[in-house]
Formats: sequence, structure tokens, C-alpha cells
Amino acid sequence: MKEMKLDDFMDITVSRSVKIIDAMKNLDKTGKKIVFVLDGTVLKAALTDGDIRRHILRGGSLEDNVLRAANKNPVSIPEDGLREAEDVMDGHGIDALPVVDGSGNLVSVLFEKSFKKAAPKFEEDVPVVIMAGGKGTRLYPYTKILPKPLIPIGDMPILEHIIGRFYECGSKTFFLVLNHKKNMIKSYFNDIEKGYALQYVDEDRPLGTGGGLSLLKGRIKGSVFVSNCDVLIDANYSDIYSFHKKSGNLITMICAFKHITVPYGVVDIGEGGSILGMEEKPEFSFMVNTGMYLIEPRVIEEMPDDTEAGLPDIVDKYRLAGEKVAVYPIGEKAWMDMGQIEELEEMRSRMGL
Repeated sequence: MKEMKLDDFMDITVSRSVKIIDAMKNLDKTGKKIVFVLDGTVLKAALTDGDIRRHILRGGSLEDNVLRAANKNPVSIPEDGLREAEDVMDGHGIDALPVVDGSGNLVSVLFEKSFKKAAPKFEEDVPVVIMAGGKGTRLYPYTKILPKPLIPIGDMPILEHIIGRFYECGSKTFFLVLNHKKNMIKSYFNDIEKGYALQYVDEDRPLGTGGGLSLLKGRIKGSVFVSNCDVLIDANYSDIYSFHKKSGNLITMICAFKHITVPYGVVDIGEGGSILGMEEKPEFSFMVNTGMYLIEPRVIEEMPDDTEAGLPDIVDKYRLAGEKVAVYPIGEKAWMDMGQIEELEEMRSRMGL
């Protein structure tokens, strides 16, 4: 168990006066998955990705005050209660435990190494479809030699990392939709030991991230995850599944918050070239599609045969038809995408590989 003293943990604390979006920047910067809200040095609340997600799903805004989303009754222990810290953390299922003095001032934080904990399991075998047929042109020259799904992240290809995360949660049935260099992908997975069932689905021609699902008609009986082959999502897959089922969604799109800073002064121009306003290095926040979905089998059965389509277009079709489609929000750091060379190197760096 690691302890952070007051001087060390300022990055995981925010003032009670800040907006949720500002607190999110601390979450993304530190990767600790929690920030503590202070009034001066007094502990007032705690904020996690889950708190922000629930706030957004209730219709809240990222511009709201942090206390609108934060847990105002965080678990804490007094300075003389350190011996009970591990039991308290285990009993409440938390990874970070604030330590306060007699006046409620935050004096330190105890962190459990959460990566040692097993991933929450599905109650059933939830199948997974991975769209692995693209050419990966943005990753050239890597993909001149290897298909994108076999590009290594450390000592394993990206596709094996994706499968491994679902397998840890209890998924044992996987479908790979293949096209480009498909025999190389099959050869790799046929030669490794695995505890899951892997079925190959061959495209005769590229059908896009959605069109390839039509090849699975009659083979999917329940809710199914669909993922691109170049993304890793660091989230509670079991919670995503529970949210999808409890909400009665036809499609749940996993989306990440994305913060972008324009590295220039932006000028607003009016008639005759007049300057209406200027803003130095403005910041924008968006909710972006990560390339992972949870869908009902009806979507697959209603797909037109042999028709190229993108899954975002299919989502929009059902949305416009009034069907129940929704977003499951995750933090920016919970999404890793290797679609381009720079992002590939960042993924390797973040995974310590």
C-alpha cells in the first residue's frame, strides 16, 4: 500500500469552487482515477470517473460545480487509524483512502495497487465481435508487413490484448471479422494456446465496421460487444454490460471525453475584417466514439446483406427511428487508440511497454 503525503498529492485535489471539467483534467493527468475536493485543506468530497458518468447520464453538464457530481460523504480514516486502513479499503471496495486530522484536514492518502485486483466478471459468457479486416493504412509502413491486428504492443499483438481484457471479465466466445491478410491472423491464433473459443468470419470484400456484422446472422443470441481492433478500453466491462441491460438499450456506444487545446490565439472576425474578439489557446471538450459498442442481436439480424456500412451510421439510423441508443461515458485516459503512428507509440508508453 502506497501513501502520499500532503506535498505529494496536490494533483489529486481540487478546490470546491472548480467546475467538473477542470477536475476531470486532474483525473486524466494523474491516472489515479480519483480526486479529492477540498475547502482550503478540509476534505469535502471525492470525485471519480463513475461519479462523473452518473452525473452526465442524469443530464448534468461538465460546466457544473464539482460538488454537483462528487460524493460528499467519502470514506476516510483518522491519523491514528492507519492499522485498520486495509480492512476499511477492502470493506468498502475502494482503492484510495484519505487520511484526515481531528479538524477534517486532509493530511495524506493511502493507495492500493488496483491492478492486482481481478476484473469484475460477467455473470454469463458475453460474446465479443472484433472488426479486424481493415488495411490499417494510417499505420504504414508497419502494416506493409503485418496486418493491423498483429502489430505488437509489448510482447503481444494488439488483438490479443483486446481479447485478453474481455477474457478476464468472463467472455469465452470471440468472433473475428477478417479480410486483409486474414491468413496471417488465423495462423497466429491457431498456433497459440487459448482458453476461449475463436471463430473466424471472412469478408469477401470490405464491408466496413458495421456491414461485416451481417455475416453473423443467426450466430448471436444475446447482447454482444463489438470492438475495433485498434483500441484498448480501461473500464469496468461488467458495469458497461449492466448499464446496457438495465437501460434497455438497443445499442450502447462507449464514448470518451476528449479535451483539445488549440495552440494558437483564435480570432473572431466580423464584417470588413473587423475583429470581434480574441481568445488565447481556447480549450474545447467533446464526447468521442471509442470504437466499442454493446448491441442487441436484432441489430445484426436487420443488417442488409453484402452492404458496406459504418457502425456509427447504423447507430444514427436507429437513433433517428426513435430506438433506444445511448452513451456510456469513460474518461479520456481510459481510452487508448493506436490508429496512427503517434498514437501507437503513446499506447506503448502508457502501458509501460
